[in-house]
Amino acid sequence: MRSCLRSAVALLLVMTAITGIAYPLTLTALAGVLFPAQAAGSVITVGGRASGSALIGQSFSDPKYFWGRPSATTPQAYNALASTGSNLGPLNPDLLENVRTRAAQLRAADPDNALPVPVDLVTASASGLDPEISIAAASFQAPRIARLRNLDPRIVQTLIRAHAHAKLLGVLGEPRVNVLALNLALDRLTPSVP
Repeated sequence: MRSCLRSAVALLLVMTAITGIAYPLTLTALAGVLFPAQAAGSVITVGGRASGSALIGQSFSDPKYFWGRPSATTPQAYNALASTGSNLGPLNPDLLENVRTRAAQLRAADPDNALPVPVDLVTASASGLDPEISIAAASFQAPRIARLRNLDPRIVQTLIRAHAHAKLLGVLGEPRVNVLALNLALDRLTPSVP
């Protein structure tokens, strides 16, 4: 009995050292060497300061910026500690009311825009952290941003195309643009907009 217990404790210590210490440290070191940006959280820096992560959305409410997909996280939007969707089903009246409210806010910010409101601007993603919007969602917002920043709308559309990401492997997902990267590019284009 005593030799079995000694063997079990020895195996526990060896496996803890291998799987709980050596393996995670090895993978962390490899990730830091092979994928340094991703291992560090895909942080986007401007002037040596972190502006955000390319993987987690941020809340932009100023009409001079592109707005991201709504977030259902609490207690604030894009809370990475509380990643979640709204869990409102398609027949839930609260979902319909949320969509109507968000569409009305978009229309109020740009009353002359007659384009249909893209679905990703009025519905939250499953994680609540989505950092990207569709090309249609960015193009929908382009007239408002061009007007408020005194830019030619073609310049804003060119900026959207320059920051667009194609479908993954040419077939997965939809073309999209990272909202933070696009807004930082806007600031580089017109840094003194009040």
